[in-house]
Amino acid sequence: MSTLTTEVTSTGTAPSEALRRTTGWLFVVGALAFGTAATVLSSTFDWPDILREPADVVLPGFADGGNSLIWTWFAVAWTYAIIGVPMLLLPAALGRKEDVALRAATAIGTASVVLSVAGFLRWVFVVPPLASEYVAGDGATRQAVAAAWTAQHQYGGALLGEHLGQLLAIAWSVTVAVVVLRSEVLPGWVGVSGLVVSVLYFLNQGDVMATAIPDFPVWDPAGLLGSTGWGLWVAALGVAVLRRGGDPELP
Repeated sequence: MSTLTTEVTSTGTAPSEALRRTTGWLFVVGALAFGTAATVLSSTFDWPDILREPADVVLPGFADGGNSLIWTWFAVAWTYAIIGVPMLLLPAALGRKEDVALRAATAIGTASVVLSVAGFLRWVFVVPPLASEYVAGDGATRQAVAAAWTAQHQYGGALLGEHLGQLLAIAWSVTVAVVVLRSEVLPGWVGVSGLVVSVLYFLNQGDVMATAIPDFPVWDPAGLLGSTGWGLWVAALGVAVLRRGGDPELP
């Protein structure tokens, strides 16, 4: 048996067991916390559909939401950030710290979280002053603010958060799924379902590309199915890690 499972700390807890449980629970808690915050945002601000609305719809609606809407976006951002921690811990929790593919996936996954969190946090630090100026301004001011809104929305939202953030998240889940299927370090359903939800999530890129190329093909259900499926898979991955136990080299 690996020394990772036989070495015991002064508290009598095997380090690999503690790490495994921490990693699993962080995946579950992060996915559920983000899902809860996102549901609140969806019910109060029509997210994610609001992302494709023009400035004259988004900015007055945001201003009407007040501080509670800003705090909701703050919660969405930092609950999503939780997922980055178990991503970093996963190779060690699976006993595969030297797996080159998994280590590369870890770097890619954590980068995706940073980009997505940055995209979310612009609603906390960038959008509020734009919304205030738009609502209080005259026609010329509103035109200028609308242009500024479009620029930051395409850069911070479509480019960083939705394109790069999502693509890197998909690359992480695909790599983890393939590693699982090849190594059998977790049950096979984790790998198969990971590939399925990753493909669905990837199809949402049509909607993102359509913000720059209006006639780009879009499959509308991809956004809801892909993002929801991916989040549920992250939670399921956490459960699989929690249930694994035993020797790190056994499934």
